[in-house]
Amino acid sequence: MMRRRDVQGAFDDRRAQRHQHPPREQSHVMTIYSLYIFDRHCDCVYYQDWHRTRPVRPSANDKPDVHRLQAATAPGQRESIFSSSSGGQPNQPGQMGQHPQQAQTGSVVAGTARKSGPGLPFDEEAKLVYGVVLSMRNLVKKLSGKDEQFTSYKTSQYGLHLYETLTGYKFVLLSDPSTDSLRFVLRQIHTGPFVDFVVRNPLVEMDSRERGIDNDQFRAAVDKHIRSLTMFN
Repeated sequence: MMRRRDVQGAFDDRRAQRHQHPPREQSHVMTIYSLYIFDRHCDCVYYQDWHRTRPVRPSANDKPDVHRLQAATAPGQRESIFSSSSGGQPNQPGQMGQHPQQAQTGSVVAGTARKSGPGLPFDEEAKLVYGVVLSMRNLVKKLSGKDEQFTSYKTSQYGLHLYETLTGYKFVLLSDPSTDSLRFVLRQIHTGPFVDFVVRNPLVEMDSRERGIDNDQFRAAVDKHIRSLTMFN
């Protein structure tokens, strides 16, 4: 009888210790990568990024007032959300502008791997992003009916979030796949900075098909809004 009590007491002690010291869950760093805005003509009229170790390179076909990309790039680093490099050293968590989980596979969309060399031209990446949005939207409508809307999807490498306005503008946000739906963020950008500094700005030509909508006030307001989000790291 004493032996049974001793065994039961030891079991109770171990169970109490587990309750007092639960295992710590490893926190995953969530972040936001880039924002694209497309007009009703399917043209990218605005681009801004945050956590990209390697920006896409400008192309000769880019319109003015769309992005502020730098032409110089360093080889051997991740070039976009859609592609990754197997060369160079892996990123360290917590470093500004670097993603802690660098993929070791080829392009998610194009299906090609790049070991070095310049990143994608901006016009090619913008077409890839819009092509994904258009394909997914058409697929959803065919499978679920015309009243169904495509708002987001996720892969193992990134999440894509879509918000479309009544005037045909499409706001696309790429983020870490662990983030929840960010459609509300795109709606806030549309009803806030976009209306204040683009629609109401007499210097911005809407639907010009020759220029983008970039201006200092709009870019600063978008940057401030994105950095204020809890999922921005």
